[in-house]
Amino acid sequence: MRVLITGGTGFIGRHLIRALHQRGAEITVLSRNTKAASVLLGPKVNVIDHLPSASELNNIDAVFNLAGEPIAEKRWSQSQKRKICDSRWQLTEQLANTLENCANPPVFISGSAIGFYGNQGNNWVDEHTPIDEKTLQQDFAHQVCFQWEQNALRVAQLTRVCIVRTGLVLAPQFGALKKMLPPYRLGLGGPIGSGQQYMSWIHIDDMVQLLLFLLDSADAHGIYNATAPQPATNAEFSRQLAATLNRPHFLFTPALLLKLALGEMAQLLIEGQRVKPTRLLDAGFNFQYPDLSSALHQLLDEPKV
Repeated sequence: MRVLITGGTGFIGRHLIRALHQRGAEITVLSRNTKAASVLLGPKVNVIDHLPSASELNNIDAVFNLAGEPIAEKRWSQSQKRKICDSRWQLTEQLANTLENCANPPVFISGSAIGFYGNQGNNWVDEHTPIDEKTLQQDFAHQVCFQWEQNALRVAQLTRVCIVRTGLVLAPQFGALKKMLPPYRLGLGGPIGSGQQYMSWIHIDDMVQLLLFLLDSADAHGIYNATAPQPATNAEFSRQLAATLNRPHFLFTPALLLKLALGEMAQLLIEGQRVKPTRLLDAGFNFQYPDLSSALHQLLDEPKV
């Protein structure tokens, strides 16, 4: 199998590449910095700095479109918002334009995020939940995801397209959990704001396996939520993380403080979505880590000597 990956140097991309290598896949990664990417990914990965032509994509079996400026790394200034949007929208549009000219277009598996749903409070949402676009017009995360998805779905009549709305990916070396671990290990952890906002999460191993599941499932198409079936409130997540680390859990971070420190980006922490992966479950995908306790223990427990 021949696979093209955008965002292959990212954390999820690197784990996906490792799994695809185990299958014997031929992997090409699109990167702006080919030298650094080659050093990071190793000699088995073909790294290119330009989008393949339509004729070249005819020889590719699948495209994983995972690239994007990290949404939670920097305060949302206007220039940072533009970077976040352009890194997703422009590349996805370019891929769609090329796929439209393919005689034999590859399967297209493209990223998105559960930020698409906006702040849903305690309400369950899944891929079938009606979304009020007017209500969410001012929600930046929704705007990012909506246009990102639309650009990918343009080619849904030409090839099999899967949109993956990813939740909080759990791995100690990555993202939110990486940032949370130092204070929690010092016994300084606690909920954020009210703590009642839901965190829809997924173990990194399940994230990779569901991408492969969608690749292998000839009938898979459309929107899929990449979240474990048991989301947790922020307070529950905080308690479970502290317990896994055998640390106290008594501090909290006021929402107002976060708004002052992070501005609009604070909504990622003080708002939430209670997401169910209905379509994955209906398709027969089995989560190895469906509950938070098993996921955190697998990720954080010290190996037994």
